[in-house]
Amino acid sequence: MSLQQQLTDIFGQAFAASGLDTSAGTVAVSQRPELADYQCNGALGAAKAAQVNPRDLAATVLSHVDAPDLIASLEVAGPGFINITVNDSALAQTTGEMASSPRLGVELVADPLTVVVDYGGPNMSKALHVGHLRAAIIGESIKRLFAFSGHNTIGDIHMGDWGMPIGQLIIELQDRQPDLVYFDAEYDSATDGPYPSESPVTLEDLSEMYPVITQRCADDPAVAERARVATFDLQNGRAGYLALWQHFHDVSVAEQKKDFEALGVNFDVWYGESTVNDRLEPMVRSALSSGVARESDGAVIVDVAQDDDKKELPPLLLTRSDGSYLYSTTDLATLDMRVEDMGSDLVLYVVDARQSLHFEQVFRAARKMGVLNPSVGVEHLGFGTVNDKHGKPFKTREGGVLRLGDLISLVTDAARERLDDAHIAEDYPEEERDEIARQVGLAALKFGDLSNHRTSNYIFDLERFAAFEGKTGPYLQYSAVRIKSILRKAADQGLAAGQIIAPTVPQERRLMLRLVRLPEVIARSVDLRAPNALAEYAFDVATDFSRFYEHCHILSEEDPSRQASWLGLVSLTLSVLTQLLDLLGIEIPERM
Repeated sequence: MSLQQQLTDIFGQAFAASGLDTSAGTVAVSQRPELADYQCNGALGAAKAAQVNPRDLAATVLSHVDAPDLIASLEVAGPGFINITVNDSALAQTTGEMASSPRLGVELVADPLTVVVDYGGPNMSKALHVGHLRAAIIGESIKRLFAFSGHNTIGDIHMGDWGMPIGQLIIELQDRQPDLVYFDAEYDSATDGPYPSESPVTLEDLSEMYPVITQRCADDPAVAERARVATFDLQNGRAGYLALWQHFHDVSVAEQKKDFEALGVNFDVWYGESTVNDRLEPMVRSALSSGVARESDGAVIVDVAQDDDKKELPPLLLTRSDGSYLYSTTDLATLDMRVEDMGSDLVLYVVDARQSLHFEQVFRAARKMGVLNPSVGVEHLGFGTVNDKHGKPFKTREGGVLRLGDLISLVTDAARERLDDAHIAEDYPEEERDEIARQVGLAALKFGDLSNHRTSNYIFDLERFAAFEGKTGPYLQYSAVRIKSILRKAADQGLAAGQIIAPTVPQERRLMLRLVRLPEVIARSVDLRAPNALAEYAFDVATDFSRFYEHCHILSEEDPSRQASWLGLVSLTLSVLTQLLDLLGIEIPERM
């Protein structure tokens, strides 16, 4: 049990002994660290409800606190705050227990859930670009957070692979290569042989074709109608179109996997809208027969507005008037699959904040249609945009959308320049330097994103992100590498970590207090679905360690027990930083 939780239990019991609810005993980290380590503010709210003086109530609560082994001093401050200073010996004991714990003192959740994290969300047939960055980085971190906490997590990329864009690409390819067998409606693969196994297009071809055909559809209603018909035929099983779809899918996944793997993002399943195609018609039919859905001008809709809505919420469209499906339909069917087949207790959608209306419609429709029962949670974890220094969406110098692969190359090159400028790793083999540059570049990119709350827009500032000073990913990597170096030097001198004993200097004590907060930081990050809390805490740990190391000369310390204790603290700090950076998707070089 964490130190903070122990204190919360003690004060909860003290409030209960005072005739009040235990929830008033919640203990938090002190907002005035120069005055105390922790504080309990429950007397203020409890006193108001009980109509008594909060300072008098706080004093009554303190009379029921008896924990000399844990608490060094207690003080009622201000209007009724309770300041708590812990014993140095208890602080050292908790720190030591963290060091000996394989999970660093973080307990597994008591009731693990099956959590599906929907992130990534690329469209098939399009190369990944900077617009896919935040979903991938934030979603990967949230998935890792839930998994570390003990939940059964499933990361699903949820590709857009079954809608109008596919129909558009089919007719564009037909116009360019009309003699391809896929367009022969009379072709029968059972008697004429299988369709070709080699794709007639690459992902580069598809990426070039897509903007061309979208513009053609916008300019010419006849072309748009052809695309609509092609989409309808595909969704209803036309063999040639299905064979083409498979080629589009395979070349897309092969290339997109390379980019995601280069980014350090890994999905457990590569499902797409097409995965639930067989669920669409029965789901819509059931919604109509139950009266939840209705026909409107030939289309099928679900009314999702509620009497207490403060703004108008339009109905959710399940089918167009021609019977074709939309991504709202596939989202509902996907949710049905996640509940029925995957056993989801919670589904988290890491998707652009601008899709909030869509998800509100889908979630409400899912409840009305019985796709979601009350025990299953769904949340849209919206995020902001990556902008340039002018506050506009980040693009290339030529004004185009920057491809993800090019972005990774960009940050790797910047990292290499920073390494050169700082004369870091300059004597290492070239292959190792390249690997360090890759790791540092990705750390700059990921920490630059994750250090912001996901709902915020942020400015892409590569020069600042790649710096080895300040609140950056490279600074945290360098801090961890420096700790590794200290431990190597200690081992070379025959020194080893030992039992962590009570602190004797403020910098040592402050580092201990920082480290023992790890369980609450993990829990808060999960509860808020906010990796930025991890990023902030990791920076604080590194900063406190730097102050400790500057003041405490570990390798030259003459007291063997103190030296062994400090080495234990050094080792624990490395373990905590390593875990935090892993949860953020950041690798630590072995040396720099």
